[in-house]
Amino acid sequence: MAICLMLWPNVRMNPGYRIQVGKLADVSQIVVLMEEYWGFEGLAGFEAARMSELLAHVLAQPHLGTIWVAREANELVGYLIAVFVFSFEYQGLVAEIDELFVRSQARRHGIGTALLDAAEMSLADAGCTCVQLQLGTDNRGAQDFYHRRHYAARTGYRLLGKPLATASVGRADH
Repeated sequence: MAICLMLWPNVRMNPGYRIQVGKLADVSQIVVLMEEYWGFEGLAGFEAARMSELLAHVLAQPHLGTIWVAREANELVGYLIAVFVFSFEYQGLVAEIDELFVRSQARRHGIGTALLDAAEMSLADAGCTCVQLQLGTDNRGAQDFYHRRHYAARTGYRLLGKPLATASVGRADH
């Protein structure tokens, strides 16, 4: 599976921005945005060094997922991370949007839509049969954003999770 390194034009996005597949050189800027996102969502346990390791791990192994970034000049203003799982129920590769974030000052310029469009197009081209995501129950803005783009709750199902032992994936010492 290959996700090509290209720019995605989006007529709804302010022309001062551009969408690209993330690179290793983007990790430090993505980590800054991730910390903003985690703070916005009230997620605990953010560790910049660990996030850097995990981002580098995914970028070095594209079969795990893809990262798209939104740029204004040389500054990142948003990102989308999608990770892959093989599903028998969906009869193929499924992508989960793990994180999508756009800085508050860059919102309402079509960047979130452009990131999502680029991801959906690339994921479909890579053979994904479905894209799914998790939303905070109190994040009304995100819920409205995804509903406008035809994402819907899966009727009759609820997401459950169970933490396992701390993973060593992506750690430099393993």
